[in-house]
Amino acid sequence: MIDKLMILLADSGSTKVHWCLVTASGQCSDVFTDGINPLFQTSDAMRNSICNQLLPQIAPLLWAGTLTHVFFYGAGCTPEKKVFVQKALEGVFKKAEVHVASDMLGAARGLLGHKAGVACILGTGSGSCFYDGENIEWCVPSLGYILGDEGSAAVLGKRLVGDLLKGQLSNSASGPTDEVDLKNLFFKEYDTSMADIIEKVYRQPFPNRFLAKLSRFCADHIDDPRIHALVYDHFVQFIQRNLVQYKATEPIGFVGSIAYYYKPILEEAMRNEKQPLGTVLKDPIEGLKEYHKDAITPTTT
Repeated sequence: MIDKLMILLADSGSTKVHWCLVTASGQCSDVFTDGINPLFQTSDAMRNSICNQLLPQIAPLLWAGTLTHVFFYGAGCTPEKKVFVQKALEGVFKKAEVHVASDMLGAARGLLGHKAGVACILGTGSGSCFYDGENIEWCVPSLGYILGDEGSAAVLGKRLVGDLLKGQLSNSASGPTDEVDLKNLFFKEYDTSMADIIEKVYRQPFPNRFLAKLSRFCADHIDDPRIHALVYDHFVQFIQRNLVQYKATEPIGFVGSIAYYYKPILEEAMRNEKQPLGTVLKDPIEGLKEYHKDAITPTTT
């Protein structure tokens, strides 16, 4: 007795893709690859990533049946750009029906299922939307890490580095004399320098990924009042520049590593800004399994 049908789900940010191969009986296999984003990659580059990173991990699993559908939700998958992701996926999974949509729609479906409400992403990038139960009705544009993306790891890393290099997180003159020198501690922990940071931000590919990785310094030193204040203000900026426009009365859901790992500070900011906080998930895959379960019908021999 073996499963005949399978679907492949993907939740893609700029840093990583969470893939989940789901069989008709409900068995799931999770694998991870580098992020896929059509804003930064060509169809050929995305196809190479799928072939070199994804296929070797799932090939041993495909003997059990036929892959019928691919549902890919990704950062950068705007109506104009998603066709390049679709082309890359169809070039690899030639017999499957491929659907590509934004990571924002994936977050909304994963959080809310078929219920209407406000959904948010706080990961490498950020986003928010009002979802009608099937599709996004409207959203405040995220604008990317240069113009927007408040609440994201990339912008948190950008602000952290900028504040450190400009002396905004130096020891307080009125504070205790044993305050940690955050700037030198940061340079030591990441084995980096100002020149190295400038090189990677302005001259190397994927500066948003680089900045997002630097934001982990905040998680490691969140008990420092200066870091706590920076992260708290980071969330307040997201709320004030995005969430207040939805005028939500029902709890607002969040997905993403930043929302998940900094949940206590997010709760504090949402409470103080009088915004109702709902479910907080690390990623939307579990909800997407439920949402797309009708795409796969158990047929066994």
